[in-house]
Amino acid sequence: MTHKVALLGLGIMGSGIAGNLLKPGFDLTVYNRTRDKAEPFAAQGARIANTPRDAAQDADVVISVVGDDTASRAIWLGENGALAGVKAGAILLELSTLTPHWVRELAQLAAEKSCGFLDAPMAGSKEAAANAQIGLLVGGDEAVIAQAQPIFDAISRRQVRIGEIGAGATWKLINNMMIAAHTAVLTEGLALAAAADLEMDQVASLILGGATASFIVQNKLPRMQEQRYADTDFSLKWMDKDVRYALHLAHELGVDMPTIAATRSLFHQALAKGFGDQDFAAVVESLRD
Repeated sequence: MTHKVALLGLGIMGSGIAGNLLKPGFDLTVYNRTRDKAEPFAAQGARIANTPRDAAQDADVVISVVGDDTASRAIWLGENGALAGVKAGAILLELSTLTPHWVRELAQLAAEKSCGFLDAPMAGSKEAAANAQIGLLVGGDEAVIAQAQPIFDAISRRQVRIGEIGAGATWKLINNMMIAAHTAVLTEGLALAAAADLEMDQVASLILGGATASFIVQNKLPRMQEQRYADTDFSLKWMDKDVRYALHLAHELGVDMPTIAATRSLFHQALAKGFGDQDFAAVVESLRD
């Protein structure tokens, strides 16, 4: 069983993962750009590293959970990046939602260090991460997946191999762009119902009891009704980033995506109103008033 684990990034998802790695007794080292987020885990037995390189030294598994390509590059690359400290034979797990292009580049850099690599973006939000109920959408070799299985078992309820390196990242972007579209359509439906002076509690009841009540609609409609965005499951700025990455991927592949382009315009409006750090249910504010 793998014992030494380095976890890079202690945001909403990374914090939940850290707790689940400590429970079965993994020897855990954590790194976060702002040290204060790491302190609670030191009290539970984790070591706090000053740099990603320091965290990765001697680790059997190095896990990254950050916001975007820029943050991932900063974590892995450079004199103090994790790749500068990893040992040959370590398994590198990138759990962030990133572009397939960067994921494949990172996999090649890992191979040059004689390390195994998987892209395994997460399906699920804050509560799922805290309770080891996330799903992992995995791209990579089955033999490396088998080596990472003790870690996967500790932090997730299931893992689905999508294909080779980059496949996990690709599907995660497709998945999230569809989630964003669900919330965008809900936003427009609520705006139209309000403009028509319908009774909004009844509208909500009809939505939740009808054919449009997808899982994401069930989750986000109550937040929208209550304007409850501060207790963030997944922030609006990161969902906007995922939609942007999906549109870039579609452009690279020659696929026209007018619905997703329109979806992103609503997220832009909500960002302009200052809701970027709030839960992405705040996209409903794009059409408020």
